[in-house]
Amino acid sequence: MGYQINYDKMEEVLTKLKERYSIYAPKQQGNAIGNEMIRYNEINSIHEIVHNKKANFSPKEVFYPIIQSLLYFKEGTCTESELKQEKDILIFARPCDINGIKRLDQIFLKNGGQADNFYQRRRDRVKLVLMECSESWETCFCVSMGTNQTEDYSLAIKFKEDGVEVEAKDEELAAYFTTESPTNYQPAFVMENEKKVQIPKITNRSQVKDIIALDYWRQFDDTCIGCGGCNTTCISCSCFDTVDVIYDETSMEGERRRVWSSCMLKDFTTMAGGHSVRSRAGDRMRFKALHKFYDYNYRFDLADHMCVGCGRCDMRCPKEIRFSEVINGLSEAVEQLKASAGKETKTDE
Repeated sequence: MGYQINYDKMEEVLTKLKERYSIYAPKQQGNAIGNEMIRYNEINSIHEIVHNKKANFSPKEVFYPIIQSLLYFKEGTCTESELKQEKDILIFARPCDINGIKRLDQIFLKNGGQADNFYQRRRDRVKLVLMECSESWETCFCVSMGTNQTEDYSLAIKFKEDGVEVEAKDEELAAYFTTESPTNYQPAFVMENEKKVQIPKITNRSQVKDIIALDYWRQFDDTCIGCGGCNTTCISCSCFDTVDVIYDETSMEGERRRVWSSCMLKDFTTMAGGHSVRSRAGDRMRFKALHKFYDYNYRFDLADHMCVGCGRCDMRCPKEIRFSEVINGLSEAVEQLKASAGKETKTDE
C-alpha cells in the first residue's frame, strides 16, 4: 500500500516509530568545509536524512559493529556477552546496500552450516527502509552487478520537495500510515549507470591458477598502500580479527572482542614466525578481486557476486585506484588468457 505524506506529518510518524525502533540513516557528520562526512547514525528527524548524496560509509556497522565484545573471562569462568539493544532497528538503505546486506547474511548465517550468533542476534532485529535513488552517481555501477533493484524491504520511501511517498509492505509498519492519503506509489530504480563494469567470465577452476600468476597484479604493488580504506566502506566486506583484551596486566580478567579487519592490510595473513601469505599489495588486490568476483559465487553456487557496485571504495581510495577499473582490466586479462589457450590448442592439433 502506498501513502503520500507531508514532512510535518512524517515527523509525527517518525516520533511514534522511535518508541519502538532505533532509526538509522545517512546523516551529515561535521560542518567545517573539507570535513563533511555522510555516515550512518541514529536520527531524530526526517530532515536529518541525507537522501540526495551517496553516503561515504555503508549501514553495516549498525548491526555488525566495528568493535564487538563476544565474551568475558575471569579466572576460571567465561560468560558470553549479552545484547543490550532494547529496541528493534529501522535502517534507511539504498538498493545496493540492501543487496549487500544479503551478502553479509550469506557469510555470517549460511557459511559452514552454523549461523554466527553474535551477528544473528542483532540482524534479527533489523527492518529495512528502501531509499529510492534519485539518480545514479559517478562511481555507481550497480546495474552491471544486478543490484540496482530489490524487493527485500519493509518500507520504501521517495523524498520529494513537499513531502514523501511511502510504500508499506510490512503490516506492522503500515499501521503508522493508515490515516494518510493513499497512492499507488511503488519505488523506481536506477536502470543505467555512467560507469559500466564487465564481470570476468571465469568458467572453470583450472583458469584460476593462471589468473593468480598474471603480471597484471604487479601494477598494484607500488600504487596500493594497503590502508584498508576500501574494505571499511564496503557493505559486503566481513573480515575481522579476534583480540583478547586484559583489563589489568597483573590479572586474569578481560574480554574477547571481534574487530573489523581488512584483507588489504599487509599483516592480515601474517602467521606465527612472521611469514605472510600475501606480502605484496598486488597479491592482496588479486585476493580481494577474486573474492568479490569469483570465490563467493563459486563457494555458494549463486548467480550473485559479492560486490554490489556501490562504488564507495572508488570514493575512499587515497591513491585513486578505481576498483571498477581493476575489474574491467581483469576481464580483459581473462579473455586474453582464453585466447592464448585457444591458440595453443590449435597449434597442438
